[in-house]
Amino acid sequence: MIQVAFSSSFKRSFGKRIKGRGAWEDRFWERLEVLMRDPFDPRLRTHKLSGALKEMWSFSVEHDLRVLFYFAGDQKVVLVNIGTHDEVY
Repeated sequence: MIQVAFSSSFKRSFGKRIKGRGAWEDRFWERLEVLMRDPFDPRLRTHKLSGALKEMWSFSVEHDLRVLFYFAGDQKVVLVNIGTHDEVY
């Protein structure tokens, strides 16, 4: 199982954009469980980013809610940002 760490920037973004927004917050925790089992589960639509974010990966929580992260070893990911497409890219 993949270990997950939350960066301080992720915690800030989560607090501003997601915390207390019932459906989005519930869906995030559901998708996080999926990520921990398999970061490439098709439901997540995980993909590598390019350009200035070329070291990052992204997965979808909902249609327009994305999480940016990077792999820190084989069994650990660090979540960096969460928000809509325009907020995180």
